[in-house]
Order: sequence, then C-alpha cells, then structure tokens
Amino acid sequence: MKITIWGTRGSLPAPSPENNQYGGNTSCVQVTYKDTMLILDAGSGIRRLGSDFPPDLRRIDILLTHLHMDHIMGLGFFLPLYNPALEINIWGPTSTREPLINRLQRYLSPPLFPIRLQDLPSQPNIIELNHSSFSIGSLQIQSAYVCHPGPTVGYRIESPDAVLTYIPDHEPALGAANFPNEPEWTSGYELAKDADLLLHDAQYTPDEYTPRVGWGHSSIEDALRFAEMAAVKRLLFFHHDPSHTDEYLHHLMERALHNKTYAFKTGIAAEGDSIVLP
Repeated sequence: MKITIWGTRGSLPAPSPENNQYGGNTSCVQVTYKDTMLILDAGSGIRRLGSDFPPDLRRIDILLTHLHMDHIMGLGFFLPLYNPALEINIWGPTSTREPLINRLQRYLSPPLFPIRLQDLPSQPNIIELNHSSFSIGSLQIQSAYVCHPGPTVGYRIESPDAVLTYIPDHEPALGAANFPNEPEWTSGYELAKDADLLLHDAQYTPDEYTPRVGWGHSSIEDALRFAEMAAVKRLLFFHHDPSHTDEYLHHLMERALHNKTYAFKTGIAAEGDSIVLP
C-alpha cells in the first residue's frame, strides 16, 4: 500500500515561504494498492493530484471525512471529474437532516462554484456512509463516526499486509471521561487499533486547545495519547493549524517529545511525502 500526501493543512490553505516544508494545501491523501486508487478528502491538495493522474486508471473513489470547506474546497478543481470516460465514486457521511448529494450541491453550484454537481461530465456516484464496512478492489475499508462538529467519519483501510488509519479532524478527549484510560469510550479507537500508520489531527498546542474544547480538534499531546492507547506503529501529525509555520511545527514536536519515549515512530506529515506500507 502506497500513501502519498497532497495536503496536510487544516481549516484554511496557508501557502507561504514559512510553510514550504510541510505544505500549505488542505487535507488530501492518495492511497494506491495494485490497480486501486483511493483519495481521502478533497481539500485544496486534490488539484495537484488531478494534474498527476495515472492515465490508465478508469475508476477513482473519493472518501470524504466530512463536508467542512477545507475538506471539499478542491473538489471542483479535480480534473478527472471532467472526463466522462471515468467512473468516479464520492463517499461521505450520512446525515439525519438531508442527503449527502444535497449537501455537496451547496458547494458545487452558483454562487460558490460556476458548475453544478449534476453537470459534471463524469456524473459521479454519491454514496453515503456511517459505521460501514465495504471493499474497493483488494482494500477493506471501515468507516465510523468520530468526535467533530457535524457528521464526520474516520477511515481504517486494510490491504492484506498493512493498515492505514486516517482521522484528520478528531477530538478524542471529548466524550471520554477518563481519556486515554478507557479506549472503549474513545471515538476512533477501533479504527486506529494496531494500525501500521495513523494520520491524526494535531492542530493545537495544549494552551491553544483549552479555550477551544468542543471545536473538534486535538492537541498534539492528545494525539500522542490516542496513538499510544491504540498501539499504532507510526503516527504522523496532520491537519496543521494555518498559523503554525515549519519552524514552529518543529518546535512543537520537540517540546511534545522532550524526555518522553513511545513505542511507535512519530513525525510531522508533509505535503509530498510518499510512504509504502508495510
């Protein structure tokens, strides 16, 4: 399984010279295994992915975690959507209020976007998820709701020899009275358990998190606690705050890891990273 990161930023694109190392595009991750390709979220990073599209692929599956703008803002700029020869499936969380297709149409329609969802040449299939198990090619996928405002899911993606967990927007300490000591009460635990690689929300410092409890994001320290609880093999901090520069992200990781050891590897997700599992 090969994982390529096209966008790591949270909330808002933040391109600048200070963010060259870890990138300024919002969430987008490509997963390839044999002849299967998945795209996790459609943030601004999906535009570059669409320009680098494998010419022999005939099916694309876009798995959205939720519909906040930073996770769908690149969808209309994804060039394969304008190719009628492609089969494109867009998966996303169900809602009790209205269908997924109606919520996507709010963005892909005037005045926010000039082309309507129903007018795209590829005519994508819209598929709703909740606590779902399904397969795409040889990949087994589990989705589950996680703590974040609005219907939001995380994904566990399994090939025969590796597991990737993707939870870019997640507040694991919310709703768990004794976090991280009661995994069964922590959202996302079953998705992340024993994963080879966990891409997880680490947007805030502890000081930033305190006045933002309930906003749906994790502190770096809580991301480490969650990864330790789930016994993952590798954690990459994801969904970087738009105000956190490369230098500051380095500082935050060094501070979080100072005089501490973990059984898993830790790093900062960077735009352009390519990881092969196992």
